Amino acid sequence: MAVVSMKKALICGMKKDRRAVLDFLQRQGVLEISAGMEDDAIFQKKDALSDKTEQEREAALAQQALEVLNQYAPEEKGLLASFAGREILSVEQYDEMRGRDAETREVIQKILNLSKEMGELRGRLPKLEQQREELVPWSALDIPLDFEGTQNTRAFIGSFPEQLSPESLAQALAEQTEAPVEISLVSSSKIQSCYFLLCGVQDAPAVEEALKAMGLQKAPPSPVTPAQRSRELTEETERVQEEMRQREKELADLASWRKSIKFYQDDHRMQAEKLDVLGNLSQSRSVFLISGYVPEPRTDVLERELSQRFDVYTEFSEPAEDEDVPVLLHNNKFSEPVEGIVEGYSLPGKGEPDPTAVTAPFYYILFGLMLSDAAYGLILVGACAFAMKKCPHMEAGMRKTLRMFLYCGISTIFWGLMFGSFFGDAVNVIATTFFNRPDIRLAPLWFEPVSLPMKMLVFSFCLGIIHLFTGLAVKLVTLLKSGDVTDSIYDVIFWYMLVGGCIVFLLTMPMLTNMLELSFTLPAPVGIGSAIIAGIGLVGIILTSGRESRNWGKRLLKGIYGAYGVTSYLSDILSYSRLLALGLATSVISTVFNQLGSMLGNSIPGIILFVLVFLIGHTLNLAINAMGAYVHTNRLQYVEFFGKFYDGGGRKFQPFAVHTKYYNVKEDIQS
Repeated sequence: MAVVSMKKALICGMKKDRRAVLDFLQRQGVLEISAGMEDDAIFQKKDALSDKTEQEREAALAQQALEVLNQYAPEEKGLLASFAGREILSVEQYDEMRGRDAETREVIQKILNLSKEMGELRGRLPKLEQQREELVPWSALDIPLDFEGTQNTRAFIGSFPEQLSPESLAQALAEQTEAPVEISLVSSSKIQSCYFLLCGVQDAPAVEEALKAMGLQKAPPSPVTPAQRSRELTEETERVQEEMRQREKELADLASWRKSIKFYQDDHRMQAEKLDVLGNLSQSRSVFLISGYVPEPRTDVLERELSQRFDVYTEFSEPAEDEDVPVLLHNNKFSEPVEGIVEGYSLPGKGEPDPTAVTAPFYYILFGLMLSDAAYGLILVGACAFAMKKCPHMEAGMRKTLRMFLYCGISTIFWGLMFGSFFGDAVNVIATTFFNRPDIRLAPLWFEPVSLPMKMLVFSFCLGIIHLFTGLAVKLVTLLKSGDVTDSIYDVIFWYMLVGGCIVFLLTMPMLTNMLELSFTLPAPVGIGSAIIAGIGLVGIILTSGRESRNWGKRLLKGIYGAYGVTSYLSDILSYSRLLALGLATSVISTVFNQLGSMLGNSIPGIILFVLVFLIGHTLNLAINAMGAYVHTNRLQYVEFFGKFYDGGGRKFQPFAVHTKYYNVKEDIQS
């Protein structure tokens, strides 16, 4: 277990080289840059906010263009696309693609313009459709809807918001005016009645007033007949749709620029991040200063490459005691996948060891015990190995996670074979139902937890005690390495004596050993000796837990309260019963699905039912119980294990690097 030692870096160079130096440092991703010194008469910071905003705006435009392309020409992605990671570019490839920025910018703008035009055209279609719908009730009318009459007559074309017969309309008009009116019904429905009305010019004012009072709504004006206008609207709709198809084709043709647009977005994101750093650098008229933290193993290579490429001065020194130094973990291939679990809790604080190496084996074992089915383990191993092989550029974090589940899958296979579980009891069910061979079954290499749950519970408690005592051992080693011998006795040895003595004493009680179905009971003299050891540990804890207090009364009270912590050990040990619970849940649910699938026996419908229930049931069981195993394994690490020795509180190392979405620029540096 190792926390990488950090060095404080200071880089001083000519101002003309600052962008090139930042480009190099960004591609290397090994320097966490600190904020520059306060402005003074010589060194000042440059305001790069407007330039940064411009770069972010360009990246946002590229993102909008990609969203448009994905809408009209979706990108074909494989099953493992989410695992593929970013495409690797060399510096030469990066420079070559960056040379097409102006052309790419024109394409982006063209895509956005086409998208805007598509939006406008799409917005016209509902309006045209609405206008056509409005003309449907007037389709039988063979004159223009804006016809107002002749020299001697006045026409009124409109609708009433109800079903109204010509007789009723004539009667209503007669009540309003004595003027003669020619009434022609165009169409009628439950919600409206459309009419053409004609009267003399001299009677027009009175008729118009009467019609307004009755709620006449004028027809939509049109210089042509409704039928002709409807044809015009249909033709216009077809023209709009054709224009939309042309623009869709243009957008689809521009999909060949997707790669360049992705690069454009990534490049401008990089530039924005670089400008953000540039705005925090201390600069004079001729030189610039960069300060930050570098992992010690990379200092020599970084110093050599900087001096060979640029006219700069570099200095690496030990950070001061009060500095907030970032934390970077470094472990072997077996332990490295669990770094994400440790980071999810908290990174090591100053002076604390990295718990990853001691966490990893317990993590894999506990996960495997909770899932404990050899077939499920094989699926995990196969899926993770396949994804890692097929995606060589997978992001480091994702690769660590898949490797962690691969090791968890290996542990699951082991415990599945130990407990005789392969899709539950699928081997026996298939052999009995379809081959009439009830004698065929996968025998456990150790025992079946379903048949011997108490044995599994005792094993879970034993593993939990080992897990907790390992946490105390880590604390003991840490204290001894730091020279705190007395603290190691007070805070670790006394607890070993108290908890260990109590456990041994309980094993001398026949009632407990019978309840746990143990094959042994320790003799009484062992119980006496263990009670004495536990008593010494208890007295030691009471006398030393409050040792920071000079008042003996307060010290004893704190000591008694500290000794009360033995109850937390009891609850912690009981927490490991979840190993039994989750292991049994996986096995029992698998067995239930197997029994359900075999209900119709050895027949064609029975085979179909078994295959369906088997696939669906075991898929759900694997997904649910794998998630449960992950959650509860984390809990046992975070609460029970880390609680014995680990505080955390460290800050993650965040280097100035290429934080892009699609491409990763790599510069080969020989170390």
